[in-house]
Amino acid sequence: MAELTEKEFSKHLHSTFQLSLGDRKLELKLVEVKGYLPKENEQEGMERFSVFFDGPGDVRLPQSVYSLTNAMMGEFDIFLVPVSGDESSYRYEAVFNYFRQ
Repeated sequence: MAELTEKEFSKHLHSTFQLSLGDRKLELKLVEVKGYLPKENEQEGMERFSVFFDGPGDVRLPQSVYSLTNAMMGEFDIFLVPVSGDESSYRYEAVFNYFRQ
């Protein structure tokens, strides 16, 4: 499994990730990686960013932890939250906020 960092996700922008939902497989496309600038009073050494995926419009995933698989990044668990959508597609966000190693 690849490290889940802003830099690593940025390498795979516009690539496809598979999500298993019971007996159905969904494809999510990584459409945006958004870094956050450090705040004035924030502790140093933080990794803070969001990733956004677009998924099909016929299934709206509730916020939850899902297992995603990508050919280059491998398999990993990620907490996804639906942030927008309609009958054509839904957008999901995952927020990362942790101390760098």
